[in-house]
Amino acid sequence: MSSLEEAVILSALKALKLPGVRAEYASLARHAQKDGWSYEVYLQRLLEVEMRSRQQHIASQRLKEARFPEVKTLEQIDWNAMEGVSRQKIAQLTTCDFIEKAEDLIIAGPIGTGKTHLAIAFGVEATKRRMRVFFIKAAELVRMLLEARDDRMLGNLQAKLRRVSLLIIDELGFVPFDRVGGELLFNLIADRYERRATVVTTNLAFSEWVQVFVDEKLTTALLDRLGHHAHVLTTKGSSFRTHKRKLKGGPEPAGSE
Repeated sequence: MSSLEEAVILSALKALKLPGVRAEYASLARHAQKDGWSYEVYLQRLLEVEMRSRQQHIASQRLKEARFPEVKTLEQIDWNAMEGVSRQKIAQLTTCDFIEKAEDLIIAGPIGTGKTHLAIAFGVEATKRRMRVFFIKAAELVRMLLEARDDRMLGNLQAKLRRVSLLIIDELGFVPFDRVGGELLFNLIADRYERRATVVTTNLAFSEWVQVFVDEKLTTALLDRLGHHAHVLTTKGSSFRTHKRKLKGGPEPAGSE
């Protein structure tokens, strides 16, 4: 192939936005010539390369859009420190079948026992499958909802969040809401009920959720919806951070026993 022909091909592939083909067509052409591929087989291989390239690009975009504070995977979990959860159950959830079925997941347990790590890891697995994921702390989400309501943009925000296949609400219970904030969060979760999957991490027992939502009837209604199709993981044990400090021989935090 002359340099002019190569330049024309590369220019056309760039204009047509075929990065996978652009990166691999020459290498595949050599294989085709060596192994005697038919034109159809060569075309098939080129299309397969382009499809994989696009899938990887979409997955990368989904990971970026999820806004994870940091990427955590299941492979990074210290199973010796992770107590209370079934590895078989986690493997089942990793398939993301619960997201396809629009089921919810509640991860409850003491502070520092891996709840956020698990939530992010499930979210990462979803982005690998090119699902839309959004991670946000509960207090930040309520603030966004209140601001959107004040700006008369609540409907737009709700529609945007409704398009997300998996909404991860982290640290429910760390900061109590006022009645209006609790109602807005309730409405959001209720709107997603049986439509989209939601993951909630919390350090509170279900009986304590009324401390966050203030209204007992509202809390009961919310738990009724979440509990209908929800998977529940309960983490136990001491803080991961304390566990790591002990392994490294570091000092105990002030006031610890």
